[in-house]
Amino acid sequence: MFRRVRTYYWWCQIGGWMAFWLFSTLVSYMYSQSVTLQSLIDRTVFILAGIGVTHAFRLFILHRQWLQLRLDRLIWRMLLGVVASSVLITAIVDAYKYAFHLMTPQEKSFEFGRFFSVFIIILIWSLIYILWHYVEKERKYQFDRLRLESMVKELQLKTIKSQLNPHFIFNALNSIRALIEENPARAREAVTELSNILRNSMQAEKAETVSLENEVAMVRDYLALEMIRFEERLEVNLHIDPATLALPVPPLMLQTLVENAVKHGISRAVQGGRIDVVSHRVQGFHEIIVRNTGKLAGSGLEPGFGLRSTCQRLEILFGQEASFDIRDAGDRLVEARVRIPLAAQERLQREQSVQQAYKTF
Repeated sequence: MFRRVRTYYWWCQIGGWMAFWLFSTLVSYMYSQSVTLQSLIDRTVFILAGIGVTHAFRLFILHRQWLQLRLDRLIWRMLLGVVASSVLITAIVDAYKYAFHLMTPQEKSFEFGRFFSVFIIILIWSLIYILWHYVEKERKYQFDRLRLESMVKELQLKTIKSQLNPHFIFNALNSIRALIEENPARAREAVTELSNILRNSMQAEKAETVSLENEVAMVRDYLALEMIRFEERLEVNLHIDPATLALPVPPLMLQTLVENAVKHGISRAVQGGRIDVVSHRVQGFHEIIVRNTGKLAGSGLEPGFGLRSTCQRLEILFGQEASFDIRDAGDRLVEARVRIPLAAQERLQREQSVQQAYKTF
């Protein structure tokens, strides 16, 4: 894909400057009725300088990640870049003419009109480049959104069929039935917890992201039901930084990891074990950790789908810096770790706020 983008860029870059070369030559011929070899060489030097400087300008833009900035911050940076590029091109052309003694008396002094002409050309180049970038970005956003919607729906179906499987529902109902006479108040709470889990699962296909607070609430309900079944065999520790509760995460991601910990860890241990759920900020990342008693060998997420869908959703929503891995953490512990760039979460949070405000308006 990146190779294809580079090919398109060079076709447009060289083709655009060559079109300008032909256009300026044609205009010169129409108005002066003469095109000399020297004027063609001078124009070619200008075109080569334009290609080199604008390409360097593009590399600078990509290196400084200007295209990720808001429009108000981007505009003045681009104007400064256009001015600097125009000065550089003018200097290169003047240096060429001075070296070969081709400068006219008028060209030996600074002319605003000559500089302004170069400025307009580079400004047009910059506008075309930015417009192409934003059109491509919007196209990719729409494509990724369709992929994400498809994956969320697939996850919803698989969650209903396998993650929230009949065994869990039957176990929860049996636990509730045992509580009805023994502890009616707790039985009513358990029914509410089960209905919350089912409702949140059914709503997962309607959202690209949910707040971590929503996911933690669902996990609390789920673990509360499992503690009825496992009793003292299950120890639960939640360490959630309040500053992370409002951050967006993929729906059912945390729920899937916790269910996996119960299914492949706690339920297989005769003595039971513990589950730790941690959410905190670490060096510019939002880190979510699910740690459980057990061994990784012979367990893991649902073959292929769970791991693949988690990684793909993280990459689509938060970029390639987001990561997910699951490993043995020693002392009979398995650790699943999700790392999401805080900058990407905050950006997505702002975009969703704007979209929500627009829908409300």
